[in-house]
Amino acid sequence: MKKEIVINAATAETRIVLLEDDKLAMVFVERPEKERNVGDIYLGKVRKVLNGISAAFVDIGWQQDGFLHFNDISTLYEMPEEENRTSNGNGRRGNVSRINLQAGQEIMVQVTKEPMGGKGPRVTNQLSLPGRFVVLVPNEDSIGVSRKISNPKEKRRLKKIAKSLQDKGYGLIVRTVAVDKDEVSLSEDIERLISSWRRIENKSRTAKAPERLYKEVTLASSVIRDLFGPEIDSLIVDSKLLYKEIVTYLKSVSPQLIDRVELYSDSLPIFDHYDVETEIEKGLRRRVWLEGGGHIVIEHTEAMVTIDVNSGRYVGKSNHEDNSLKINLRAAREVSRQLRLRDIGGIIAIDFIDMLEEKNRKKLYDEMKKELKRDRAKLDVVPVGAFGLMLLTRQRIRPSLIQEMKEPCQACHGTGMLATRETVVTELERWIARYVYHTRKRRIKVIVHPSLHNYLTEGGLKSRNNKLMLRNKLFIRLLGDANQPPTTFKIITLPGGDDVTDQYRH
Repeated sequence: MKKEIVINAATAETRIVLLEDDKLAMVFVERPEKERNVGDIYLGKVRKVLNGISAAFVDIGWQQDGFLHFNDISTLYEMPEEENRTSNGNGRRGNVSRINLQAGQEIMVQVTKEPMGGKGPRVTNQLSLPGRFVVLVPNEDSIGVSRKISNPKEKRRLKKIAKSLQDKGYGLIVRTVAVDKDEVSLSEDIERLISSWRRIENKSRTAKAPERLYKEVTLASSVIRDLFGPEIDSLIVDSKLLYKEIVTYLKSVSPQLIDRVELYSDSLPIFDHYDVETEIEKGLRRRVWLEGGGHIVIEHTEAMVTIDVNSGRYVGKSNHEDNSLKINLRAAREVSRQLRLRDIGGIIAIDFIDMLEEKNRKKLYDEMKKELKRDRAKLDVVPVGAFGLMLLTRQRIRPSLIQEMKEPCQACHGTGMLATRETVVTELERWIARYVYHTRKRRIKVIVHPSLHNYLTEGGLKSRNNKLMLRNKLFIRLLGDANQPPTTFKIITLPGGDDVTDQYRH
């Protein structure tokens, strides 16, 4: 399978996609004003301890306190055995031990899930630092090897190397990209991580809670670290600065991958070149059509995501049971792709077309499990029931794609969705790039809603509008108009005064 990573570094956001055989598989979005927090480490202060729900709430300086479940607290905070037996004879995991935490106590925690809806961030006291080839786990002594490494001989080799390099007080998890790496590569990675951890410890001694002790790398850097391995055929980026950063990083950790990094320099927007824009747009729709017939409908609710499989007008040549199996198998493949593409997490209920035969339901379950093996997130799947319903849970770390790129419409109280201003600015930037590419003209008038006008002009000389002009080498006369909808823009040619908005949307 051909795999490519394509990075578009725009003014308002950086977007990264993974293509598998030229088909969109994953999308990541990062914006300067909405920094990524998963992996950050804080010195927090316990706000309250609720033994009834086996959890504590920790102030980390955010608007909402972090939720810390007792299962995510190090054994260092467990009560002594005799005291614990007297107060609460339960054991860990499932029956959670009594935890020795009190309100006002300082504790080091790491963000594991972004805030979503009305819920605050999820945090853990079981800290870890990911490197290129290993994950360092302070205050532990275990050694693990990625389950995705299937070769038993290679697993044993890597575990042996990790054991020989392990320092007291640190656990290690060997990552998938460590396959075929030598002892020197792993040793250098471990040394870097231990140095980082010592800096965090030193900072914690003088810090005053709540205070951030460690900032995880940017999204682009983490994708390079976690996804860009030997199985990726190429990485294409349209930013010279980001290209240099990636090459510099790879020189120290994986120099053999440098020749797979390409700088995209064509004036046609990079996502247009790789036909990504249309696929992202489809990824935000409720209805997804299946190749060969049928479709699925994806609905987001507060409690779960529901996916309905429909045959539509598809009529096969064989009987109903065979037709249902064919559509369901297509749907299973598409659903597994959509889960990754949209980064859907939590509880997911899939209503497949009913099938009478148990062997066909087994085929469907096996197909879904096979397709889900590509997913990096943790999943649990329940076999298809007699009514065609399949339930699964998928690890939720950050907001889904639709939550990243759309926001609730204030006019309809959340029943519809509007593009965020960052998405509108990104769309405007792509429009401008297409216009310059096709016409070679260098002057336009852009009319936007006053709120978007303020967003584009704030920052003086470093405003987003000035950046758009510098990047595309054209003059923009920007006007605010209250009659212009906040999620759209109008483009007028200068000179001439022609409305060309719709000509270069796609």
